[in-house]
Amino acid sequence: MLHLRMITPHHLTEQVVTLIDRTVGTTHVVVLKDAARDPEGDLVLCDVAREAADELLQAMRGLGIDETGSIAVENIDLSISRRAEDAEEEAPGEAADAVVWEQLAESTHEESTLTITYAAFMIIATMIAACGVVLDNAVLIVGAMAVGPEFGPLAGICTGLVQRRRRLAGRSLVALVVGFAAAIVATTLFSLVMDGLGLFHEDMLENPRPNTSFIWQPDPFSFVVAMLAGVAGMLSLTSAKAGALVGVAISVTTVPAGANAAVALSYGDFSQMWGSAVQLALNLGGIILAGTLTLICWKLLWRTQESRMIRKPGAPRRPGSGL
Repeated sequence: MLHLRMITPHHLTEQVVTLIDRTVGTTHVVVLKDAARDPEGDLVLCDVAREAADELLQAMRGLGIDETGSIAVENIDLSISRRAEDAEEEAPGEAADAVVWEQLAESTHEESTLTITYAAFMIIATMIAACGVVLDNAVLIVGAMAVGPEFGPLAGICTGLVQRRRRLAGRSLVALVVGFAAAIVATTLFSLVMDGLGLFHEDMLENPRPNTSFIWQPDPFSFVVAMLAGVAGMLSLTSAKAGALVGVAISVTTVPAGANAAVALSYGDFSQMWGSAVQLALNLGGIILAGTLTLICWKLLWRTQESRMIRKPGAPRRPGSGL
């Protein structure tokens, strides 16, 4: 379940409480009059089943609570309450399948902002992948995939497109493009330095590389795997099952493709550089397309449940009870 803490202007408090009462899956409602000082107003607390949270949050924003007061949402790790159990039973669907769009937009916003830390992770991941490419070491390639933070901006683009949030989509696109550009430029210089130190050699790039040659030789499976990874990644974010993101990260060759392009550029091998660029484009395009379609399908699916999110007048708050 989720815990909502709202500061509401005095004249909107009754409307807020009415909305909470009308929404299925809500319980533990508390109203503290004149408790808020900045901004001034009343403090309204409640718990809501994850399945019904998005509907309630949208209604609160419709009242302008986000402009005139505040809305804070917290995950409840443990709730020992019969009323909480009844509220979850009353809400349609399953919590693991519910999408809280505001929470998704906020999490992707944090992961898709161009920061020094994000750029550093991109550059480091690409340099690790460059070592894996030259040494034909699959372990290093997998490690670089896991370190790369590029799925954050990709998820931000998908969320921004589906939610029609241009700023989120634009900011994510900038982070993605600038991050890869900086990583490729830095890795090209890194490759030249390593060559100067005698640790990289052009022959290491041109010799047969059975473990990593797929990076610059894209095929239809490159796009298929990217599509599947995009679906898995968005399902992981929307269901809060973040553990699956690790598998998504090491299933697509975005960072390794950028690394191979950088090393090939440093040696003037434009054939490998072009192949790597195509691989990178296929992976990024496949993830964005699949992620966007997944969110659209998820949104359409939950729209079919909207009528069940509102409690009918006179209906009991908890199933099987008169309360």
